[in-house]
Amino acid sequence: MNNTHVNFGMDRRAFFGRFGLGLGGIALAGLMQRGAAAPARNPFQGVLDSTHFPPRARRVIYLFMSGGPSQLDLFDEKPELVRRNGEDLPASVRMGQRLTGMSANQATLPMAGSIFKFGRHGRGGATVSELLPWTARMADKLCFVKSLHTEAINHDPAITFFQTGSQLPGRPSLGAWLSYGLGSANDNLPAFVVLISKDRIDQPLYARLWGNGFLPSLHQGVQFRAGRDPVLFLKNPDGVTGSGRRQMLDRLAELHAEQFADLGDPEINARVAQYEMAYRMQTSVPDVMDVSGEPDSVYELYGKEARQPGTFAANCLLARRLAERNVRFIQLYHPGWDHHGGLPGGIRRQCADVDRAGYALVTDLEQRGLLEDTLVVWGGEFGRTNYSQGKLTATDYGRDHHPRCFSMWLAGAGIRPGLTFGQTDDFGYNIVENPVHVHDLQATILQQLGLDHERLTFQFQGRHYRLTDVHGQVVKELLA
Repeated sequence: MNNTHVNFGMDRRAFFGRFGLGLGGIALAGLMQRGAAAPARNPFQGVLDSTHFPPRARRVIYLFMSGGPSQLDLFDEKPELVRRNGEDLPASVRMGQRLTGMSANQATLPMAGSIFKFGRHGRGGATVSELLPWTARMADKLCFVKSLHTEAINHDPAITFFQTGSQLPGRPSLGAWLSYGLGSANDNLPAFVVLISKDRIDQPLYARLWGNGFLPSLHQGVQFRAGRDPVLFLKNPDGVTGSGRRQMLDRLAELHAEQFADLGDPEINARVAQYEMAYRMQTSVPDVMDVSGEPDSVYELYGKEARQPGTFAANCLLARRLAERNVRFIQLYHPGWDHHGGLPGGIRRQCADVDRAGYALVTDLEQRGLLEDTLVVWGGEFGRTNYSQGKLTATDYGRDHHPRCFSMWLAGAGIRPGLTFGQTDDFGYNIVENPVHVHDLQATILQQLGLDHERLTFQFQGRHYRLTDVHGQVVKELLA
């Protein structure tokens, strides 16, 4: 009679880990013993022993303008829209393309020319709105891409698509992929750090946007916050000393080692690695967040808002400090760009938040010799329509979501400076030259980090996944 006790609360993986009998089980045990005898690999090292080809970038600072900035009011000047302001969008231009539920029931779609003036800047003659005078100053350092397009028409799937390569939740984010492939370049800080502008949260930003998906959990982004506790639950609780925490972690590691030997689940080791990183971050995080030693000249560059923790300017300064410490991927989110109505007033406020700070970040990196191996990316999840959502007046209008074409800029790390790439039609509605898909942009970012987007993969549920899913091409024209 078989007296083996089966715990029906045990999951499938644990069941077969415990009861893998016969020749297969013996062979598995032998492999695990040989693996246990081998030196342990640092889980923060990354799975690649070397990059696929020589990298131009060592790190990325991604300035994500959440909500969808209006390219037609910032970078993509359209005199034809100004001339035909108020006229209904021609059917020959729209070509039956879908609209969101927010403007689909409008009786007319009145075209809205921007009320803001544009100028040509730098040797490349880049068109930049009067809303971004500081950005215009550094036009020759930037590469403007005016032909981005995406597949999602609403915020959540569109942001998820940019961050993870899929409109559906559950995939690893870009920063998590870099952490998985390349690991951390600083033993005392995570490879992937997230900063969010305070007081601009008009739409939710879910933690899954910087999540690890099906990758080991140690690759998820770590959010740094303004205030007394930059990382939640990092400090020792009252009554727990540093030496006591050290002893607790040592004993916990011993227990987890026994559990790993029993189950073989790699997430156990990932959890231990996170505990150890958190312990080291108790010293490293206060150091990086302490800006008291920054000279007045830095605040003259970034502006007075940089002295206010949690502002975009303060986060840009922190991004430079994290870059100096070789954090691999630094993600800044600045929400508030969803201007369905009252666009002129709203976009003025947003540009005032980010214009000088973005200029200061690029300039600061360049002055410190960091721009040559730091890739800076600026942009949102989609663009805005050339027609007004709601009532159009001489001084006010709104714009709906527009995935068909929008603008972004990149700088540093082998990106061709002073270039304007791609072109939209006279109405700013469709791309007529050099389209760049979201996966193309992601492939190009990975390229600059020395990674082949088709070879950085992870097997999950019987399939090899990658950031760019099943397509995407490096946009070589953007590279110097």
